[in-house]
Amino acid sequence: MNGLVIFDLDNTIIAGDSDKNWGMFLAEENIVDKHYLLQSEEFYKKYSTGDLDIYSFIKFCSQPLIKNSMDKLLDLRKKFIETKIKPMILDKPKQIITNHIKNDEKVIIATATNNFVTRPIADLFQIDDLISTELEIKNNKFTGNVIDIPCFKEGKLEKVKKWANKNDFKLSDATFYSDSFNDLPLFNEVKNAVVVDGDSKILSIANKNAWQCMSFRE
Repeated sequence: MNGLVIFDLDNTIIAGDSDKNWGMFLAEENIVDKHYLLQSEEFYKKYSTGDLDIYSFIKFCSQPLIKNSMDKLLDLRKKFIETKIKPMILDKPKQIITNHIKNDEKVIIATATNNFVTRPIADLFQIDDLISTELEIKNNKFTGNVIDIPCFKEGKLEKVKKWANKNDFKLSDATFYSDSFNDLPLFNEVKNAVVVDGDSKILSIANKNAWQCMSFRE
């Protein structure tokens, strides 16, 4: 392998936020109510300002998973992927991912969104290695607990670093694509930081550091 290439998921290789859209989809399916969506919007405002309490957010997002059977959730997820996620798939990142693989580079996804939502999305990109927020399952039911730590901010860096060490890669030689200033801890550790359709905060930092900036939506 020639090197490690890390892709963020939401608003990077797909044109939207899978976690937020999952909540909206559950509302359409009458699994959650309007109050849930209002709470969700408040969490996303805090995410945008960098003030998100990730453990409170995970507890909130886990509610519909805890309350429903695994069979029902799997059926819902299948419909969600077909009707909501596939239309968000962007051609440009698919081609860039393919090019990295052709260059014999190892491509992984690192996302704060939980593995129940994101595992089938990674499969759409034919990426086996997914680093995400892992939700605990016991007796085929979600418990609401997180395995290890959330894959968010410094937690994402820690989980990616642990994976890289285990698989004999160095972050100091890696490339990382993301849209969000919440990923600044990981951006600061890689050799090649690539800001994709970035928010204003990360674009400002990118300009100061002469990081590459690009769009996957043009």
